[in-house]
Amino acid sequence: MQILKVISLLLDYPEEALRSAHKELAEAICSAREISPDQRGSLLRLLDELAGDELMDVQERYTELFDRGRALSLLLFEHVHAESRDRGQAMVDLMSQYEKAGLQLDCRELPDYLPLYLEYLSIVTDDEARDGLQNVAPILALIGGRLKQRGVAHYQLFDALLALAGTRRSEE
Repeated sequence: MQILKVISLLLDYPEEALRSAHKELAEAICSAREISPDQRGSLLRLLDELAGDELMDVQERYTELFDRGRALSLLLFEHVHAESRDRGQAMVDLMSQYEKAGLQLDCRELPDYLPLYLEYLSIVTDDEARDGLQNVAPILALIGGRLKQRGVAHYQLFDALLALAGTRRSEE
C-alpha cells in the first residue's frame, strides 16, 4: 500500500525532502482509495502544514512531541517492552523480517521506529501490511488518542493507520 509510505514520511522527522516532494505526496494521498475522502483531506492538510511552515519550527514541534518522553514515542517496543530484555530479541526478529522483504536499513533509526516499520509494510502484500498494522493497533490507538487529547493534527495519521488495519480510531 503506497499510502503507508506516505504516512511514514509524514510521521518521520521533517526534512527538506518532505517539502521537495510535496506535489508527489499530495498526488499519492489523493489517489489512496484505501482511506476515506475525509482522511485524505486530513492528510493533505497535515502535509500542507508540515511543508508550508518554517522547517526549523516544524522540526522543533516534532521534537517536542515525539522525542521528549515515552508517552508519544514512535519506538513501538517502548510501549510494549520498555527496557526489558525481550526488547532486544524483538528488535532482532524485526530486523530479520525487514531483511527478508529486501528493506535496506540505515543505522540511523532503531528497527521498531514506526516510520521505518510503515516503510516495511509498504513493500509487503496488502494482507501482510494489514496484519502488521493489526499487530500494532493497540499502540497506534494509544499514541493517536494521546495526540488527539493534546489537539495535535498528527492523530489523523494514526486514525488512517487504524482504518487501514480495520480497527477503531483513536479515542478521545
